[in-house]
Amino acid sequence: MMTSILTGLGLLLLFEGLGPLLMPRVWKQMLRLLSEQPAEQLRRIGGSLVVAGSVILWMVSR
Repeated sequence: MMTSILTGLGLLLLFEGLGPLLMPRVWKQMLRLLSEQPAEQLRRIGGSLVVAGSVILWMVSR
């Protein structure tokens, strides 16, 4: 169980780090655009990501 959690955390950090590493200007522009979005829009985006991640985890665990 702990190995799976650490693997997931490692993959999360790996993919999150690719944006600023490979395209720092685009990454900064994306963050600027996201910061201008209303809170409700960010909640929808976050909720969609949570649902998508849950579905992927459920599919992998079957």
